[in-house]
Amino acid sequence: MTKKKLALEVISRLKKEYPEAKCTLAYDKAWQLLVSVRLAAQCTDARVDMITPILYEKYPSVKALAEAPVEEIEKIVRPCGLGNSKARDISACMKVINEKYGGNVPNNMKELLALPGVGRKSANLIMGDVFGEPAIVTDTHCIRLSNLIGLVDDIKEPGKVEKELWKIIPPEEGNDLCHRFVLHGRAVCIARRPECDRCCLKDICKTGKKAI
Repeated sequence: MTKKKLALEVISRLKKEYPEAKCTLAYDKAWQLLVSVRLAAQCTDARVDMITPILYEKYPSVKALAEAPVEEIEKIVRPCGLGNSKARDISACMKVINEKYGGNVPNNMKELLALPGVGRKSANLIMGDVFGEPAIVTDTHCIRLSNLIGLVDDIKEPGKVEKELWKIIPPEEGNDLCHRFVLHGRAVCIARRPECDRCCLKDICKTGKKAI
């Protein structure tokens, strides 16, 4: 089976297994997703979703967050880890969005990547989830599962994984597939103990076939 055919079969099976493909971070507005994805670095989505309502209650808009003292932001986001750097990035990012874009998150990759604290993973998430554009979010689940399944061959660098996946995944499927990778990685293909015997991909997955 070619990698392209494998990718299509993986997409088909994961669609049946996880009909609803959506971001596991809670947000209502584009700027909130930017904040959440920055806080999610080396932190669980569940913890981020506990902290952001507290942050938004005190600072309910881009302008409010842009004008907030970094120290006050840090006090709130500290439970997410790396509080100082995350607070500085969030503050700087909101300042740019407020001053340069009138409070609106830019809708193209180039301008998103120019925002403080925003990398390709975050930018792709915004492009896919907020603006409905083709996107591949190479988070840890995407990278790990892509290698285990055999969609890429021993590639760990996010940018290179993204580049290889674009060759085999239909543009309109990329964003949802990455969300399904997260769901599957948490439910079945667990990092420390993948449960290959009950995986819907076990007969086509490179690692699953060896395990069985």
